[in-house]
Order: sequence, then structure tokens, then C-alpha cells
Amino acid sequence: MERVKIAVVGCGAVGSFYGARLWRAGADTHFLLRSDFEAVSRGGVRVVSLEGDFTARPHCARRPEEIGPCDVVVIGLKTTANTEFTRLLPPLLRPDTRLLSLQNGLGSDDELARRFGGERVLGGLCFVCLNRVAPGVVRHTAHGKIVLGEYGCGSQPRTHALAEMFRAAGVRCDVTENLAQARWEKLVWNVPFNGLGVASIVGHEAFAAGRVPAEFVIPENGLATDALLAGPGWEQRVRELMREVIAAANALGFPLAPALEEKNLANTRVMAAYKASTLLDFELGRPLELDSIFLEPQRRARQAGVPTPTLDLLCAVLAQLDARRAAAS
Repeated sequence: MERVKIAVVGCGAVGSFYGARLWRAGADTHFLLRSDFEAVSRGGVRVVSLEGDFTARPHCARRPEEIGPCDVVVIGLKTTANTEFTRLLPPLLRPDTRLLSLQNGLGSDDELARRFGGERVLGGLCFVCLNRVAPGVVRHTAHGKIVLGEYGCGSQPRTHALAEMFRAAGVRCDVTENLAQARWEKLVWNVPFNGLGVASIVGHEAFAAGRVPAEFVIPENGLATDALLAGPGWEQRVRELMREVIAAANALGFPLAPALEEKNLANTRVMAAYKASTLLDFELGRPLELDSIFLEPQRRARQAGVPTPTLDLLCAVLAQLDARRAAAS
């Protein structure tokens, strides 16, 4: 592990957590930091975890040129920052550098492939409950598995080698033969819980109308996962969205079983009061990952001729809320 040079680009909750794990396992780990630079430089990355607390002390840099070419670049950026790819990534690359995107939604793998070549690109689906609670501090409350896949092809020896690297770092890691299908499987959870956590701010009646009330003032508190499943109204919306995502995936040639609905609900109930990342972004006044998690799945469902009435409502409400946030900032 000490011979593997890793850059972590996007050191929020996801990037910091998995980067800290890789550092603890002995990898030569470099964090590309902005607002957390001073905190991490002084005190490292503090991980408060149900599996045991620890502090990682990776190399810290403000500019990618300070890090230089790496073996693996772990991308934990929000997809709203994908415009930064061409500025941040080239100084980290050599001909055999692997780009591992741990981002949510659809489209990032395609964008990385267009810009840097599909042969470099891998994707990772993170099934984990994490929150960045302070500069350089990440709280890990449940789960933690990564599912790795290659862009545009099945697994290769390097895929399994990378999976072994994560396992050596104490992270459960599986390999998928179909990254695109795995992305849709993750959306079965991400679309309802990330989306409704925010949309619940306006209330169920306004959501059903697809309209944010004119008198609505942000910010307000949205619903965590336990509250979304506590009453029949929002839980029914969760189920509707899951079924629409599953139907769209199947129509696009990615067979997802209907049983994913109950599996995801069972996994979510053990999270207790977990606020999904999109809700935290909204409460902090940050842009929503609207395109990658919601609009792109909606577009692809329409292309496949699959009706998505609840997803359509969700996209309409989220777009209005994101516009209100932008206008207020």
C-alpha cells in the first residue's frame, strides 16, 4: 500500500472518509483541499465511526500541481463541481493513472471518459451514511460498502486490485460487471431519499401540486430518513419513486428486481434519523445535485418511454427550490 500514490479530489464526507481509510492502511495519500486546508493541515482528518474513531494525517495540498502524478485519483466532488475537472485533474495524471469517481447519479463517468479517455475511468457506488460535521471531521453512522466497476466494460485485473486495496483499508468492497446498471441500482435509494428530504420542506400538499408556495421562505428543515418512513404519505412517495426508477432501468436494459424496494426500505430503517447529502446541501445554501441525481434519470426514462409522474413532481419542486436558494444567496 505504501507504494500506491493516491490523490483525493473533493474532500467532503465521502472523499475524506475513504481517503482516511486508505491513509490508515498505509497508502501514500494526498488530499486536495480548499476550505478545510488549515484544519486538516493542523489536526488531520478526524473520523468518528461506529467501527472505531481514528485520525488520519494525509499530505495536504491547495493545488493539484503540489501533488503531481498519481496511481489513483479518487473523485469525491459534488457533481455540481464537474466543470472543475479540466483544471484539477490533468496535473495528477500520467498515462496509467486511474480515475475513480465516487460521485452520485448519472453522467460523471461519461464526462470523465470524454475528457480523459474511458480506459482510465472506474466508478464506485458508496453505500454508507456519512456527514461532515466540522472542518476535517466526518461522522460515520451506518454501512460503508463500495461497489466498483469499469466504465464501458466488465471487470479487469486492476478492478479487483483496487477492490483489494479498499478491503485492506477495512472497507467492504464488491466488484460489479456492469457499472451502468449499478448506477441505476443506487438511484433506487438516492432519488427518493435525497429528493424527498428536500421536497418535504414545502409539505406534502405543495409537493403533490408540483409547486412551491409563493410565501415559502428558505431555509427550513426537511425530513430525515426516519421521518420520511414514519407516515404513510411520504413513505408512499418513496415507494412510487423507487418503482419508477426500477421501471426506467429495466426499460433501458438494466434489469433491476422489484425486491429492491423492500431491500432499500429495510436498509434505511436501520439508519435512524439520517439526513441525506442533498438535504444537508440545501440547508447549507449549496447548489443541489439536481442534474445528475434527478434530471438525467428523468431524461433517460422519457427516452425509454417510461412514465414517471412522481419523479416529474420531484424534479419540478427541486428545481423551484434550487432557484429560490440561488436567488437568496
